[in-house]
Amino acid sequence: MPGAIAIILILLLFPIMAIMGSATVAVLLGFLLNRDGEQRNAGSELLDSNY
Repeated sequence: MPGAIAIILILLLFPIMAIMGSATVAVLLGFLLNRDGEQRNAGSELLDSNY
């Protein structure tokens, strides 16, 4: 019986952990790519129109 409860808990928690992990990777990737783009194009007048 404890094994069945553990399996049910894991099946309920896994989608939440997968979504949160994906969101964390997306935030980190977006931050790093934005910073890289600003550094590569420093001094460009087009950076002012991004916001």
